[in-house]
Amino acid sequence: MAQNEELIANVVRQVLKEIGGAAPAKGAPDSGISAADYPLGVKRKDLLKSPRGIPFEELTLENVESGRVTFDDFRISPDVLKIQGDIAAAVGRAQIALNFGRASEMTKIPDARILEMYNSLRPHRSTKEELLAMAEELQNQYGAAVCAGFVREAADVYQRRKLLKGDLPSTD
Repeated sequence: MAQNEELIANVVRQVLKEIGGAAPAKGAPDSGISAADYPLGVKRKDLLKSPRGIPFEELTLENVESGRVTFDDFRISPDVLKIQGDIAAAVGRAQIALNFGRASEMTKIPDARILEMYNSLRPHRSTKEELLAMAEELQNQYGAAVCAGFVREAADVYQRRKLLKGDLPSTD
């Protein structure tokens, strides 16, 4: 395991070197986080907490056995995803930063519901009204504004491309 972590760290170091290191890109968030903080599990353990607020260093087998930590404590938290997005933004990787932001939103949605939504987004599975209702749910129930925007956009694209429930599949 440590060998894989070192390999990943080396790859990240090489990428950062090639794109100019830790200099913040224009528009990068002013969070105080930079590429020098990566990998967080090695350099900034103090920032890592479970979704319930358990510090990273307390996520041990002993604490699992005692019941102090649970399976859910090993899930990534929205805050950690945001920090990783800040690092991506600091090195000029705006799209990756946006992806981390969207992932952060998705941590608030139950897994079973995410799978239902995923299946609903497959072609010919939902009406436009059902997709727009899903977007409203994402926005209002989970505070997932970016994800809601993607679903609204999908509803419009599916309508234009005849991919909504009830549309005949294309024979092209």
